[in-house]
Order: sequence, then structure tokens, then C-alpha cells
Amino acid sequence: MGLKAAWQAWQDHRNGEDEEETQAKEGGPSPLEVAAVTFANGGDNIGVYVPVFATAGVGGMSVYAVVFLLLVAVWCFAGRFFATRPVIAEALARWGHILLPVVLIAIGLLILVQGGAFGL
Repeated sequence: MGLKAAWQAWQDHRNGEDEEETQAKEGGPSPLEVAAVTFANGGDNIGVYVPVFATAGVGGMSVYAVVFLLLVAVWCFAGRFFATRPVIAEALARWGHILLPVVLIAIGLLILVQGGAFGL
């Protein structure tokens, strides 16, 4: 799905269309597509976090919750900081729909290579 979206974004950019025009033309994602992406994105979280939370106890869960909330606040402040910088905001508005899929695919490939997924 990510490669398809990246290809479509690149084609739209070459044709001079923006994201709103494309979504209006296509009608946006279907409920089944949204459900499929949500399910696919949540499966790894369930597999990782359920055993961790089941064995953490009350103290461990409290630490996890506090650290999570603090780091969400850091991400929010960082996002606001960068989004209020005109140069960065303009670049993200113009290239973000292309840059995000490329970055996510690169991170995924890096994880696979460093994890030895391609070794025999």
C-alpha cells in the first residue's frame, strides 16, 4: 500500500495536482482500506506490548505510562516548533507527501538489513 501511495503522490505531483484534488477525484479511501491499514499497523503492537504489559506489574506500568506521556509531549512540542518555522513548514507542505513514504520505506529496509532478515 505504501508503494502504491508513493507512486500515486509522485504522479500527482508531476501532473500538478495536489492531495485535495486527488482525494476529491477518487473519493478518498474506502472503509475497508482504512480497516485493513489499521489492522496491519496494530498487529505488531499487540504481539509486542501485551506480553510486556502482562509481566510489568503496577510499578512498571506506571513508569511506562509516564515515559510514554512525556515522550508524546516532546513529539508534540517538536512538531509545533518545526511547523512554525516558515522554511521547514513550506518544505513539508510541498514535499511531505513524497518524503514520508520514502523515509518510512528506508526505515523499514534499515530494520530488515540490520536485523539480518536477508541473510541465509
